[in-house]
Amino acid sequence: MTRYSRRDVLRILHLQTRHLSAWERAGLIVSQNQYTFEDLGQLRTLRDLRATRISVRSISRSVTAMQRVAGLRNALLESSAVRRGSRLIWRHAGSLMDPVTQQLAFDFEGSTGEPSFVRTGILETVRKSNKVQELFAAAVRLEEKLETLTEAAEVYESILREQPDHAAAAINLGTIRYGQKEFSAAERLYRRATESDPEYALAFFDLGNVLDEMQQMDDAIVAYRRAIALVPQYADAHYNLALAYERQGERRKALRHWLVYVRLDPVGPWSSHAKGQARKILSGERLTIVSRRNMLVAAG
Repeated sequence: MTRYSRRDVLRILHLQTRHLSAWERAGLIVSQNQYTFEDLGQLRTLRDLRATRISVRSISRSVTAMQRVAGLRNALLESSAVRRGSRLIWRHAGSLMDPVTQQLAFDFEGSTGEPSFVRTGILETVRKSNKVQELFAAAVRLEEKLETLTEAAEVYESILREQPDHAAAAINLGTIRYGQKEFSAAERLYRRATESDPEYALAFFDLGNVLDEMQQMDDAIVAYRRAIALVPQYADAHYNLALAYERQGERRKALRHWLVYVRLDPVGPWSSHAKGQARKILSGERLTIVSRRNMLVAAG
C-alpha cells in the first residue's frame, strides 16, 4: 500500500501546515505521519471545502451528523458536500440532505431553482441500500492501491452507466485517466462533470488542468475563470490561472491573480513563488499597483 508523508501531502495538495493541523484538531482527519491514498482523497475534499470559506467548525459538525444519520464510514468520501448559504448539505442516495436539521430535499431531474426541503424520516431513508453509493464507496477504496486502480476505473464506469450525471464519479475517473496520461479521456470526463453539476468548482478546475496539459490554453483559462466565478476565494484556481496567463504572454492579467493568490495564501513555498512572479512582472514591465474600490489594478 502506497504511503505519503506529511510533507508529501502538503506538497501534492498545495496545503499549509496550519490547514492540516486545524482539520486534525477538529477530528476531520486523524493525526498521523503517513497517509494512504484514501486519506489524500479525504484531504482533497477538505481542501475544496476550505475554498468555500465555510468554517472548520461548521464542516466538522455537518460531517459528524452525516456519518451518524446516514451510517457512513466516511462522509467526505462516500457522499458529496454542497454549499447552501452558510451551511453544508450532502448529496447521498439520490437526494440532497441536511443531516444537522434532518431535512431532505430530492434532486428531481430537470428541476430548477433551490430545492424545497421537506421534513422526513431521514434516518430510515438513507439507510436503505443504494447501489450507486455502494459502488462509489467501493471504487474510492480500490483507488487506494495501484494494483486495483484498473478495477476502480471499471467500477466508476459502471456507476456512470447506472447514473450518467454522477459528477463525483466522472471527476474521479477523469483523475485516473489523467494519471495514466489519457488526457483526451480525462477531458471528456471532466466536461461531463461540469455539465452534470454546473456549480461544481472542482470540476472546472480539473478541466482547466487537463486542458493546460494539452496546451489548449485559451480553453484552460475559460475553465479556471469559471471555477473562480463559482468560488472567488479558490486560491489554487487563481494560481493556475496566473500560470496560464503567463504562458499566453498576458503578464498583466497574470499579475492580478498572483496577487490574489498571495492574499489568500500568504505563507509557504507556493506563496513565495507567486510573490516572486509578481515582482518579476512589476520589475520587467515597470508596472505600479494602485487601489481602486478594494480592487488591485495594473497601471502603466
